[in-house]
Amino acid sequence: QVQLVETGGGLVQPGESLRLACQASGVTFDAFTQFTMSWFRQAPGKERELIGTISHLRDAQPTYSDTMQGRFFISRDNDEKTDYLQMDNLKPDDTAVYYCKDDHVWDWGVERHYWGQGTQVTVSS
Repeated sequence: QVQLVETGGGLVQPGESLRLACQASGVTFDAFTQFTMSWFRQAPGKERELIGTISHLRDAQPTYSDTMQGRFFISRDNDEKTDYLQMDNLKPDDTAVYYCKDDHVWDWGVERHYWGQGTQVTVSS
């Protein structure tokens, strides 16, 4: 069973940086499946919004929501089992619960989607 665990959230001051991690377990890569990982966030009382997406390929480049480009950066570690969200120059409006999501799509059309439990990021002076 696939499990995702987000870590790295906490309380930071405006202008500081934070790096979140999403570690996956129970994942096996194969040639028949497309794997992508996305970061989302949801502020209190607001809808969940997409930050960006990256594939499992070693040389994959992330794609970002048009409204999220510039301060947030997605990357992966060498074993491709941990994904990161680097957040720079944080602002109070960035306060939210941050989630990672795995999407597995097989060639024959079967899809599986997995969510982490979320990690709280609070930006306040």
